[in-house]
Amino acid sequence: MSEARVFRVTGEIHKPKLFEPMRFMRDIAAARAEHAVERICAEMGSRHRAKRHQIRILKVEQVEEGSKEEGA
Repeated sequence: MSEARVFRVTGEIHKPKLFEPMRFMRDIAAARAEHAVERICAEMGSRHRAKRHQIRILKVEQVEEGSKEEGA
């Protein structure tokens, strides 16, 4: 069984009625980066009623165990 790692996924949602894109940054536990992106698309699509073509992933990076961003 593969070990879950934490990935920080940064992106934006482009909805037609918004003047500028909604930006997001989420930490997701997943086995691979592709699984983290899939989960983000499912969550953001469900929460904001966005189609997959409206969600743009800008960056996916693995987060080290002990590091947390200040103020987040």
